[in-house]
Amino acid sequence: MSDEWKRLAAERAVEDVMPGMKLGIGTGSTAEHFVKALGARVRDGLDVIGVPTSERTRELAQSEGIQLTTLEAEPQLDLTVDGADELDPSLVLIKGGGGALLREKIVAAASKRMIVIADAGKVVDVLGAFALPIEVMPFGLGATWNAIEAALAENGLSGDLVLRGGKDHPFVTDGGHYIIDASLGRIEHPACLAEDLAAIPGVVEHGLFIGLADKAYVAGADGVRVVEATAQDAEN
Repeated sequence: MSDEWKRLAAERAVEDVMPGMKLGIGTGSTAEHFVKALGARVRDGLDVIGVPTSERTRELAQSEGIQLTTLEAEPQLDLTVDGADELDPSLVLIKGGGGALLREKIVAAASKRMIVIADAGKVVDVLGAFALPIEVMPFGLGATWNAIEAALAENGLSGDLVLRGGKDHPFVTDGGHYIIDASLGRIEHPACLAEDLAAIPGVVEHGLFIGLADKAYVAGADGVRVVEATAQDAEN
């Protein structure tokens, strides 16, 4: 039922899209449901413009007839709708399973609001069961790898680090970077880890999204429920 739940969450999010909005459009299997539902509304006359977070999303949005723009032309967006690999009760997210975390975070940060769409299996009490993607520069990879291991140890974390795609055929992001996936089990203090990873010169971005999501539509066997961030959550 997971794919059906993703579709239900995406269709609920489309109801929040108002005429004239400038939208950030996410990447991934759940976001693809949103693009298709948005395309149907556009064909019915909804006037919106979107900024895609990946080349894959760009191609799908264009095929759906959605008008697209860039952050250079429209540097502030009204709303971003995107999926998540994990979300906790405070709407702290792990994203990047699809390899678009850098563009996803840039677009989300440029938006007044962010709505997350997910199936119930993505909700966890503590982040970390899903491997944390860390986008890195190819140059100096060995030094960056060591610095990431040191940052994890400083945060009391350990686990396997894997170069996505492997050393012989590494996955390359739309921005020309590599991704290291860190299997950490439990991330008790994501804000501290996020700060330490961001301070590493070779790290371009990490998949911890903190203080960006305002609301989530989570679909499961009982339908779609709403999870909203509170002021206290934003401070944490």
